[in-house]
Formats: sequence, structure tokens, C-alpha cells
Amino acid sequence: MIELRQVSKAYRTEDGPRVVLDDVSAVFPDGRGVAVFGRNGQGKSTLVRILAGAAPADRGRVRRTGRVSFPLGFGGTFHPLLSGRENMRFLARLHGAEEEDALAFVEDFSELGSYWRMPVGTYSSGMRARFAFGACLALDFDTYLVDEVIAVGDARFRARCLDTFAARTGHAGLVFVSHDISLARAFCESGAVLADGRLHCFDDIEDAIAAHEDQVREYAGR
Repeated sequence: MIELRQVSKAYRTEDGPRVVLDDVSAVFPDGRGVAVFGRNGQGKSTLVRILAGAAPADRGRVRRTGRVSFPLGFGGTFHPLLSGRENMRFLARLHGAEEEDALAFVEDFSELGSYWRMPVGTYSSGMRARFAFGACLALDFDTYLVDEVIAVGDARFRARCLDTFAARTGHAGLVFVSHDISLARAFCESGAVLADGRLHCFDDIEDAIAAHEDQVREYAGR
């Protein structure tokens, strides 16, 4: 479970502070998928980084119980000068996973070939995405955090991603930032809409989708 208690976050801009979270309180429960919707620039990626502990809040408290994943889709997770194998070995030790099992899973899943032992900084964007996806799924988390990326590569590999992701997250919590309504419906039971610094939470995914679509239409009509 992850709980936000009166969390605020703002960035400095030339036009003044840009508030992305304004005194937000919310609970992301165990064993439940929560889709987070919102227009571009509303702070969804910032929210995920705060949930993971990869970015600090300006005010408020974040409470985590259980093992929370690094944000899938956040490029800062890996050291570019270390190989995929070296990065994965470090992550396995950090999260208390069986090293050899984790290494074998990622090497097979990511299909990197000889690049498995080369620096991550030499990977193409597609290779990096496959490696990141495999690294996240190789580790056993109580809550998975996903920022847009849930399947990568060609149709065959995307299908493999979705099948493996469903198996891994079947009994875990999930916070899923996405613009893909169909995937949100497939993996999440509830939802939230981030707009103008406020996080509006809904117990039913369909209510969240409707609120998001209303908000998009309202913005388009301005």
C-alpha cells in the first residue's frame, strides 16, 4: 500500500511556480490496479516518481508498506556505464532477489544477445525498453508502478510483455499512468484523474474514465 498525506509539489518556471500536486491525500491499496489519467503536463510522471521515492515532495508525507517497484518507464533507474547484466545484478541485490534467477529471466526476456554484457548507454531506445521491462518483472514487488510503458517492441514481443505483466501483477497492487483506455480497463479496477494539482479518485475505473474524458472535452472547448 502507498498512502499520500497532504502531499504538495511545485516546480519553478519563468512564469512562477507550477503546482502539480496541491495538498493531495490518497491511498493506493494492495492487490488493486489504479489507473491515473490526466492531460499532458499535469504531473502524472512526477506523481509516480514521488510514489516510488525517486523524487521528493515539497510538503506532506508518503507512507509505503511492502515492496514498491521503481517506475517502469523512468530512465533514471539504470547506470549507463554498466552493462545490462551488471545493472540487473545490482537491482537483484538491492531488492533481495535471487541473483542468478533474476539474471537468467532478464537475459532471456529482453532478447539483447551480446548487448546483455555491454553498457546500457549503448542500447537503442527499443533495447533499453525491453531491458527495463524485463528488469521490473524479474523482481517480486507488492506494488508495481508503471509510467505509460506496459508493452514494447513488435507485435510478438508486445504480446509477451502483456502476458508476463498480467502474470506478475495478478495479485499485486498497480499504479498505471496511461493514455490507453483499453489497457487501463484490462489491468485496473479503479482510477484517478490528476488535474490542476488535484487528484480525484474513483472506486470504479469507468467513473474515472468518464471524468477524464469530460475534462479533456472541457479543455478542448476553451
